[in-house]
Amino acid sequence: MKKRYYKILKGEKMLYVLIVIAVFLFPISIVFTKAVLSESNITLEQIRSKISEQEGINESLSMQVDELASLDKIQEVVSSKGMTYNNNNIKNIEE
Repeated sequence: MKKRYYKILKGEKMLYVLIVIAVFLFPISIVFTKAVLSESNITLEQIRSKISEQEGINESLSMQVDELASLDKIQEVVSSKGMTYNNNNIKNIEE
């Protein structure tokens, strides 16, 4: 019996090369994608932290505004300036 040798065609060579390239690039692309996702998650958490911090500052400032707008504070400022507080002279503007 004679051994038969088969010739590898150009198309088969290209197919083998593409398979080898895919075998090496697929794991690399997975690692790269996970690294990008991880970096995005870190950035997201930093932004959430800044938002939370700013909400706390806003709440504190809102409380200060409410405190300064209180009737007791207004009367204190009026009396410290030598004026008198007359409730009849105050007009409310409704929107």
